[in-house]
Amino acid sequence: MSSGWLHPAAEALRAGAVGPIASFDPESTPGFDGDKESGTALLATRGQDLAALQELLYANGRAGDHRSVLLVLQGMDTAGKGGIVRHVGGLLDPQGLSIKGFGKPSPEELQHDFLWRINKALPPAGRIGIFDRSHYEDVLPVRVHNLVPKSEWEKRYGLINQFESELIANGTTIIKCCLVVSKDEQKNRLAERLDRPDKYWKYNPGDIDERAHWDAYLEAYQDIFDLTDKDSAPWFVIPANRKWFARLAVCELLTTALAGLDLDWPKADFDVELEKKRLTESD
Repeated sequence: MSSGWLHPAAEALRAGAVGPIASFDPESTPGFDGDKESGTALLATRGQDLAALQELLYANGRAGDHRSVLLVLQGMDTAGKGGIVRHVGGLLDPQGLSIKGFGKPSPEELQHDFLWRINKALPPAGRIGIFDRSHYEDVLPVRVHNLVPKSEWEKRYGLINQFESELIANGTTIIKCCLVVSKDEQKNRLAERLDRPDKYWKYNPGDIDERAHWDAYLEAYQDIFDLTDKDSAPWFVIPANRKWFARLAVCELLTTALAGLDLDWPKADFDVELEKKRLTESD
């Protein structure tokens, strides 16, 4: 592949292809043999492809097509989820994009089942939705910190698989990306936030507390991959120490998924020749 991808990103980054997350190298660039310069240039090119495909999706949605795309972003603190939203989501037309971040549930959300708030945020027909964190939070911090009994969170893997199967049946293409940053790189990024006043707003003292649970989070992520990585709703593991590669990889996965929808421009629901004649005769 002349683009710099030796293997399609969807193959090279698939959770089952990269091996156990505990031994995964966040500095690597699986399937890609280019450097930062070539990767940045390719991101700009593929971004144009992505934008063109998004317009097709949006146009078809306006014409009654029920399909949509959901990009799920998960990862440790500082892994770059917000950067993906800005740098990949920023390549897209805002009118065809919906973005939702999921933090600690509100009192209202806690009164409902864990998928209630997710259902409310799903992208409508013709849109690309990006979730910054997602329903998987309910088998990550909830599990690591024992916020509900094990008998409760264990059931959620099956509920998530069922939920995603229903979304797919209703026309949503799901792309799930786990951004993996090394513990040392996370420490460096947290230090930068403390060194720069313009980064203070990003800093959360709780991030240091979470570092004590690093191995427990890796174990929780591995169970997610083992139990919810499906061909219909795949998990991709994105090495995130190199921000440029993480952004390129997610853009490539999203572009490839949209291309796979085999979209074409919707047919006119009016008489084109008649409208041309009317326009010519109009004042």
